[in-house]
Amino acid sequence: MTERPSAFTVDRRGFIRLAGSTAAGWLALGATSDRIRIVASLTALPLDDELTRRSMTDSPTSRLGGLVVGLRQRGWVEGVNFRLELRSTFGAPDRLKTAVQELLDLKPDVILTGSTIETAAVLAATRTIPIVFATANDPVGNGFVESLAHPGGNVTGFTNSTAEMGGKWLQLIREAVPDIARVGVLFNPATTPRGGRFLLDSIEQEAAAAGVSAVPAPVNAPTDIDEAIRRFSEPPKAAMVALVDSFLVVNRQAAVASAAKYRVPTIYPFHYFMDAGGLMSYGPTLEVRSADYVDLILRGTKAGDLPVQSPRKYELLINRTVARSLGLTIPFTLLARADEIRE
Repeated sequence: MTERPSAFTVDRRGFIRLAGSTAAGWLALGATSDRIRIVASLTALPLDDELTRRSMTDSPTSRLGGLVVGLRQRGWVEGVNFRLELRSTFGAPDRLKTAVQELLDLKPDVILTGSTIETAAVLAATRTIPIVFATANDPVGNGFVESLAHPGGNVTGFTNSTAEMGGKWLQLIREAVPDIARVGVLFNPATTPRGGRFLLDSIEQEAAAAGVSAVPAPVNAPTDIDEAIRRFSEPPKAAMVALVDSFLVVNRQAAVASAAKYRVPTIYPFHYFMDAGGLMSYGPTLEVRSADYVDLILRGTKAGDLPVQSPRKYELLINRTVARSLGLTIPFTLLARADEIRE
């Protein structure tokens, strides 16, 4: 069973009093107290989403909560020697340019981005402010970095998927539902790397080898999700693969609800979808490591000198209760490989 990050309970006021008592205290922690540093973050998620909450005690899976805790452990205390500024596009592509400009106007010391799309938008706007992408696909192919080992420029970060992941998702959903004749591929072309082709190629190759048809199911708005999934509830028997896509993460509740309503077995790329009631997911553990790089950059390290890091581990999660509600009996051979089985 894969261990999950623990929720931290911190006496923030007590910590601030202790850390701020003397300049020597700050030096012991390793952070400088000469000025308030600005850490800016750009996301597509709503500001009240559990993944964007600042406190891990309120939401143990929170990306920002993990960042704040990680920075505190390295001597950076929000409101004392750094300020976190968060802006969201709320999943609307037409808000992206405005949100980026709002962050640039703050003159931040570093910008943390939440996806490939947001990284591209920020990088198009600045080649000087350091950028750390918390998750991104194919940073070399997208032109973000010169190489994974030596990014160069003003950007670095963490990858979340390789192009071959598409074929792996199809293999896994076919093990759970071996008699499918087709597989639908759910994604938003505007927010999926390379308009979906980054992962579609390997899905189509695996589908051809397995004798099933791969059917793209593009969606452009939240209202499209229900109908896109409904089409795969009709014969011939089908399952679905949800691609890595910031739009789908924002709208994960709607996607999971429609899959349950129409009884369409679906595999997802992140455990966030499992937390919303999904059948199964396979993807990187996405432990919050951004604090490491944000800390180093705040201390003067150049982003381009920090290598892009790949996931340390991938995990398979299966919800057996959801499987039963869909009339599925998950094979023991698949359950035995799961990192977590939910009931």
